[in-house]
Amino acid sequence: MPQTAIPYKNKILAAVPADDFEIFFSDLHPVSLSLRQQLHASGSSPAYVYFIEEGVASILVVMADGTAIEVGMVGTEGMIGVAALFGDDIADQQVIVQVPGTAHRLDADLCRTAFNGSAALRTVALRFTAGLMALSAQTAACNQLHTVEQRFARWLLMAHDRMNADVIPMTHEFLASMLGVRRTGITEIAARLRRSGLIHYRQSEITILDFEAFRNTACECYQLDRRRLLNLL
Repeated sequence: MPQTAIPYKNKILAAVPADDFEIFFSDLHPVSLSLRQQLHASGSSPAYVYFIEEGVASILVVMADGTAIEVGMVGTEGMIGVAALFGDDIADQQVIVQVPGTAHRLDADLCRTAFNGSAALRTVALRFTAGLMALSAQTAACNQLHTVEQRFARWLLMAHDRMNADVIPMTHEFLASMLGVRRTGITEIAARLRRSGLIHYRQSEITILDFEAFRNTACECYQLDRRRLLNLL
């Protein structure tokens, strides 16, 4: 498939042929993504779609009492606001930045026009959407069937794979919120893993020290996610 003239890190943008890109993506704008920045609010009508170049975003389901839990994670393999491509004007989930970085932003209506007009964009966007749906289903099963320690390891490995860096900017409080558990439980697990030599943490950073052993700590869901991610990349 012909590639865009600019070597985008985002795999969806990189898959759009130069001719289609010139027609449909002339209004694409680079933006910075700050920690915990809200890209979409639950129940809102998103104005923009985001193609991540660096960093990671979390897709959250928010309950009536404000409690939130992560059901999806997106890095350079995909986009934020995929529902807009299918005519859904209301966001069912909240999306926040979990790892700061950069993205390219496009008006949601223009992105829908691009989706309808570019077969190449449709192909890669639908592949990503299928992968995101599978990830959400896997996460629902994981939350029900696996221990908090397994989910802790899975989450960190997934974030690491998407940001491709050894040091993961993350607080225990934020990680507890993503996993839907109490902060004290995360602190206990992190301390145990640190004593085992698997991770190191300080303030708002976690570093995985022994990847092979840490992968064994994670549940089977991590390997399934890694396979999906590699297929998308």
